[in-house]
Amino acid sequence: MWSRTMGVAMMGSDVASRVPELARAAERAGLGSVWFVEDYFFPGVFALAGAALGVTERITVGLGVVNPYTRHPALIAMETASLASLAPGRVVLGLGTSNRNWIEGRMAIPFTTPLASLRECVEIVRRLLAGERLTYHGERHTVEAVELEDVRDGLEVPIVLGVKGPKALGLAADVADGVHGAILTSPAHVRRIRASARGHRAARFSVVAYVPVAVSADGDRARAWVRPLIARYLGVLHGQSILADAGLERADTQAFRDALAAGKPAAELVTDEVIDTLAVAGTPAECRDALARWHEAGLDAPIAVVPGAADLRAQIEAIGAELAPCWARLGLSHEETR
Repeated sequence: MWSRTMGVAMMGSDVASRVPELARAAERAGLGSVWFVEDYFFPGVFALAGAALGVTERITVGLGVVNPYTRHPALIAMETASLASLAPGRVVLGLGTSNRNWIEGRMAIPFTTPLASLRECVEIVRRLLAGERLTYHGERHTVEAVELEDVRDGLEVPIVLGVKGPKALGLAADVADGVHGAILTSPAHVRRIRASARGHRAARFSVVAYVPVAVSADGDRARAWVRPLIARYLGVLHGQSILADAGLERADTQAFRDALAAGKPAAELVTDEVIDTLAVAGTPAECRDALARWHEAGLDAPIAVVPGAADLRAQIEAIGAELAPCWARLGLSHEETR
């Protein structure tokens, strides 16, 4: 099951040209899922997801995540239905609100009512994928007598929300099938996500997350690979609750934000303690020990984000050989003790 196995994020400047190769490699390596990130202005995820589904047979393909500002919910439903029809049971839809800089600052799309927009998007997409002929008037979105062609029997597509803050996590607990944690999701943040899944939803609520992963026989080399990646995102996420959950307050990450603004690297500021808190990096044994911390916190599926300094194809093979079986055993042990 995709939500109980390790996956990998398909990221990098040349990933579009390598999707068939990398998706097949991930499936052969025994990984449960591949995920595509819709960062603007990189290749669009629906085209990449279709390419991956077309050359594989079993692996799940995740969209992590698309937003209801640049894509109307009816369009998201239409594109998702195409993928789900191409490969039934192998598509997971991640929805989020992106960020104000891209949406409003660069594309002049009003970044209004993000949580309401996300709630409405989930409802519209679900009802259209279920085969409903839908008229809907929301605060942000409207559709009039919309019905997807050839979806009358309905399509089952899990929806996870790419959210971080307390209110947004509460929304995910109310309307989604799970949460897709952002990059630098620590075990402590996983625990907060789990705590947000209240009552009867908790047992069937999946928590997956992007986690920096680098594995090598030379543990110091692997840790060096992840330092620039962690430094960049400590600057991007400076001051946000996801870092506070990990014990990193604004004062701890201000230097990373300053370096990011100045266009300077800050990898040398990333300590081993920070790596151990936010990443799975080192020798295979060290990585397996690190994975156990995320598992104990309640993470269902780590989605490996491989740093650019490492070879993605080689890391996919190493993760499949050295780490994915460990994660499967951890999950089996959990099931046996329930």
